[in-house]
Amino acid sequence: MNTQPSPIRQAIQAHRRGERVGLASICCSHPAVLRAAMRVALAHDSVLLVEATSNQVDQFGGYTGMTPAVYRDYVLDLARELGFPPERLVLGGDHLGPNAWQGLDAAAAMAHAETLIAAYAGAGFHKIHLDCSMRCADDPPVLPDAIVAGRSARLARVAEDAAQAAGLAPPVYVIGTEVPVPGGEADLEDAGAPTSPAAARRTLDVHCRAFIKAGLHAAWRRVVAMVVQPGVDFDTSHIQHYDAARAAALSEFIAGHPGLVFEAHSTDYQREAALHAMVRDHFAILKVGPAATFALREALLALCQIEDELLPASQASHLMRVLDDTMLAKPDHWRKHYRGSSDEQRLLRRYALSDRCRYYWGEPPVAAALETLYANLEAVAIPLPLLSQHLPEQYADVVAGRLAAAPRDLVEHKIARLLSQYARACTRNTAAPVGSAAAIC
Repeated sequence: MNTQPSPIRQAIQAHRRGERVGLASICCSHPAVLRAAMRVALAHDSVLLVEATSNQVDQFGGYTGMTPAVYRDYVLDLARELGFPPERLVLGGDHLGPNAWQGLDAAAAMAHAETLIAAYAGAGFHKIHLDCSMRCADDPPVLPDAIVAGRSARLARVAEDAAQAAGLAPPVYVIGTEVPVPGGEADLEDAGAPTSPAAARRTLDVHCRAFIKAGLHAAWRRVVAMVVQPGVDFDTSHIQHYDAARAAALSEFIAGHPGLVFEAHSTDYQREAALHAMVRDHFAILKVGPAATFALREALLALCQIEDELLPASQASHLMRVLDDTMLAKPDHWRKHYRGSSDEQRLLRRYALSDRCRYYWGEPPVAAALETLYANLEAVAIPLPLLSQHLPEQYADVVAGRLAAAPRDLVEHKIARLLSQYARACTRNTAAPVGSAAAIC
């Protein structure tokens, strides 16, 4: 967001000096999640890395309806509302490449990808994950590593030029694509073993050659991380937990490459001890997304249960029914992910760890029902026994005087408790300052 020394590189340099620090990457556009993330970063006096994915935000609007410049302004507006320092906010772009246009031939898909990258880099997105791993319509069934790397270097050139034209600091880059399926697997039987050191070395070498061949020597020095599979994943109902012993060879490999760390995707639902271990083992960038909106949904469902106790059905928001009706009317975001009978799919739509309902909070009927829920509960005093029953962790901080029993505050507090696990794993000093902010940690 500015031309000062890159906070991403500073954090990674500190990590490689032996400090137990990392970066939590918040991959979400929901305002409640972003506000909670800002409160956690304030409490821990840390940098906040917020990332948008290529299907979420693009030159055509993505599924959020936001271009990179609009998304940037949206996040900055939230930061201003909370008093979050803009110099501590870093925007990143995830899986940027031709992925959204795989149905087109490579020339057309890469032309769209160049426009995408230019829009991200020109809007001030400082951390760029180059992902050209998906084949286009006229590509061979398996893309050779050299083609993937060559396309990534081509997009890096576009990013370099766009940032320079906008008067911005040059971006930092993440390479590599051996990741879990975004949003979790349909079944953990499909989950992968940790990336082999040989595969990681091949990815690094082929990208280095492609960057140097393209004359991108300076850009290559700003490649800060590789995406690999550390052996963590989740599906609708199960979690593949981090096993440090299985990832030991991979950790040893990156230890021999100063200036580089690993970026781990799908770290949602890992135990906090595992997050600390991953940072220790050089998986120093931890991406989280569905777990944050899962916590959001849990909090909203609890508020709906409180609302049902306090108000007649004629006045209630019926948020969860509206959400499910909307998901049934527009099933594209969940249908291919949730298997089973209609009853099994109903449960998955509401409770799955992969949390496909995160795509629907912005739908007008759902957004209207949510505002009704908030208005209903803002107009009454939530009795402490109901709060204890449905939101016990928030109840504890309410009775301690650290949290207001207001519906929006309760929701953000629940999300922040989840994100605080990442903050503790990634910061030198895990003690939050005394005061209201400590309630979220």
